[in-house]
Amino acid sequence: MPKRTALLLLAAALSAALGFIAARLLFHAPAPVTLPAPNAITLLPSPRTLPGFALRQASGAPLTQDTLKGHWTVVFLGFTHCPDVCPTTLAQLSTAQKQWAALPAATRPRVLFVSADPERDTPELVAGYAHAFHKDSLAATAPAPDLQHFARSLSLVFMKVPGTSGRPDDYSIDHSATLVLLDPQARMAGVVTPPFDIKGLADDLTTLTPANP
Repeated sequence: MPKRTALLLLAAALSAALGFIAARLLFHAPAPVTLPAPNAITLLPSPRTLPGFALRQASGAPLTQDTLKGHWTVVFLGFTHCPDVCPTTLAQLSTAQKQWAALPAATRPRVLFVSADPERDTPELVAGYAHAFHKDSLAATAPAPDLQHFARSLSLVFMKVPGTSGRPDDYSIDHSATLVLLDPQARMAGVVTPPFDIKGLADDLTTLTPANP
């Protein structure tokens, strides 16, 4: 057999073998991990990595991304003097928290209440307020510039609105009512908009929890 022909046959055999190996690897490659389709949560196409933040907790320990890792977290922005939306929402979320109580503590979804009223809401006051609805809630606040930075990173807004009396302590806080979902890597992964389907939210996070990436 001519030397050139032998080389061509050898090259063809090698190409076929490599193609066979590649096909086997492709066929047996693990399928990409996908999250179950939610009912109440609107998941982002890709989770959004958040800039660093450090909120203040009653314990004195800062609340950072590392504090939240390992759990799905429902973030709610409000304030303790809120007359309606905040207590109503925290009461609704406590219903979901009761359902999550059956899940392992190491991966159980959590609620984080962040006060946008640092002038009146100390970390201790915020914690007492949130724990009155459910003892497992996380609670924090921070100086106004840090809160603005944190809120903007989650596409949330808040604004101080003066009252009619002119007194310095007579004011309210207008704030987003949307709930933000952080995944177990503390990335923004989804939102829940009012009116809330709390049963759907509880079911969604119960389903998503075993699928933690």
